[in-house]
Amino acid sequence: MLEVSGLAWAGTIGIIVALLALDLTLAALRPHKVGFKEAVAWSVFYIVVAVAFGVVFTMLAGGEYGTEYFAGYIVEKSLSVDNLFVFVIIMSTFAVPEEHQHKVLTFGIVLALIMRAIFIMLGATLLSLFSFMFLVFGALLMFTAVQLFRHRDEEPDIEDNGVVKIARRMFPIADDYDGGRLFTRDAGKRVATPLFLVLVAIGGIDLLFALDSIPAVFGVTEEAYIVFTANAFALLGLRALYFLVKGLLDRLVYLSTGLAVILAFIGVKLILHWAHVDISTSVPEISTPVSLAVIIGILAIVTIASLVKTRNDPAAKAKPGSLKAAKPRDRAQDQ
Repeated sequence: MLEVSGLAWAGTIGIIVALLALDLTLAALRPHKVGFKEAVAWSVFYIVVAVAFGVVFTMLAGGEYGTEYFAGYIVEKSLSVDNLFVFVIIMSTFAVPEEHQHKVLTFGIVLALIMRAIFIMLGATLLSLFSFMFLVFGALLMFTAVQLFRHRDEEPDIEDNGVVKIARRMFPIADDYDGGRLFTRDAGKRVATPLFLVLVAIGGIDLLFALDSIPAVFGVTEEAYIVFTANAFALLGLRALYFLVKGLLDRLVYLSTGLAVILAFIGVKLILHWAHVDISTSVPEISTPVSLAVIIGILAIVTIASLVKTRNDPAAKAKPGSLKAAKPRDRAQDQ
């Protein structure tokens, strides 16, 4: 088992908080449209930080744990791209001004980290107390994979989100944005702005993605420290990645299919681990290096196949996929 001192935890969290504080400061002090060059610079910066952390961690903890970190980071990074699809839909649905998208994304990342930290602690506790939780997590990922594959060509209905519905019932919503404010006054009454509703929608989506991504990364490693750092460094680069690739996301037409296959693979890995521990040691397990190779291979195939598809069929556009079928009215609108 990986032994991580309180000082190491504090130092790691301090680095992550400092990076988040940098993002929040830039969003608050200089709201602006993020250009391509700026997005590239920040994307490269966060990737370098994540890789540098992985190299140092591997040198200190050993190759096995280092491999688990990089496998977890790649899993979370690939799932975060699907996150970006939904963020694009939210921004488009609520017509968020470009100068405020930076702030919305930073808020989404902070909230996602908080939610995932909670789920990581809960998941690590459950796995340490009950070995059958590997079976539960595995079955959850298999179910998610099947649902995502079935509805891979659909988009989630943001307005149908339960959290958004509750917010609309609790607060009157203004028709227009009021700068970067969450609340304003309309005819003398205090009302929420559309920006408030956007943040609520982002929060609801973050919760759903946390429920899927945490079991997925626990399929790669059982170490809470690795799960947390893999999630944190994958999410930290999400803001810059959004501005970098939002124009290219439409071309990843097979991404949802690839993610469904990855989730199913990790689900099988978790179930095999449970059977190996609780039923018989003769049941084979899937090693972390094999998992890493399979995940990278799937992502490479998905990316190449998507680019070939969109080159041959320029009208083809990617969808983020959904865990439930679209309502009949939505299907009618899409046709």
